[in-house]
Amino acid sequence: MSRPGAEIALPERRATRRAFARAAMTFDGACAVHDEIRARLLERLDYLRIAPHLAVDLGCATGRGASALAERYPAARVIALDSSFAMLQAARARAPLSVVGAEAERLPFLSNCAQLLFASVVLPFCAPPALFAEASRVLAEGGLLLFATVGPDTLQEIRRAWATVDRGIHVHAAFDMHDIGDLALAAGLADPVLDTDRLTLTYPDSAALFRDLAQCGAVNVAAGRARGLTGRGRWAAFERALRAAQLTERLEITVEIVLGHAFGRGPSRARPSNGQEVGVPVDQIGRRSTRGDRQ
Repeated sequence: MSRPGAEIALPERRATRRAFARAAMTFDGACAVHDEIRARLLERLDYLRIAPHLAVDLGCATGRGASALAERYPAARVIALDSSFAMLQAARARAPLSVVGAEAERLPFLSNCAQLLFASVVLPFCAPPALFAEASRVLAEGGLLLFATVGPDTLQEIRRAWATVDRGIHVHAAFDMHDIGDLALAAGLADPVLDTDRLTLTYPDSAALFRDLAQCGAVNVAAGRARGLTGRGRWAAFERALRAAQLTERLEITVEIVLGHAFGRGPSRARPSNGQEVGVPVDQIGRRSTRGDRQ
């Protein structure tokens, strides 16, 4: 991350988990942006010719991505992985998926076992170096990491409006496309390819905007965020600043999309076992199993 103070602006793990646990029941009704990004990511599989034996949907939420992978690759073992057990329950209710409870940064799989890791909008809630390192370890040689995240211009209107009110962190940090590519290479992944696009979302007012964000778990979970309640005066000042910057009566909010893929290099570049690695053979993962950190 090239910006100062980035560490305190990165997501806090427990806050992230709580946010997605609360959003499990409302996610499907508010995830239009996730749906659009996931669809674009899945389209890339039309041009990346792979026939995975094992595909893992990292940060699966309610299982839409894992279900799409299972439909696309009927001969593959597809695993839906998420750190939120509420999300995993929703995924299991959607389809008879194999589910695993774990962090995307600490995968409970043996090295070099997967041919496809699918990570749609999970990077914004992770430490990308850790996720890429785990992808490098878990992917077989030539295996594919297919990922989508959001860039630093996402929710820029909210950042700018709050900057007129105080100096707090109100939107957690996002990585630039070039930084993401560098991090993927540094983690041992091969041939990263990335590009960006933008969506413009419109809302009638700030209440509708923040309701959508909360219902899909996209709330402020930055480690350095203020922990107290926002006073009425500060909130009113923020809303005035947000509205003043708009060119139309409706609020227009930016989402910068970063789409990318990279490949595994195989055993020669995988992280060596130091006695602390915990790996689970894929054939030992049951359809109702959950494993991983329960902090």
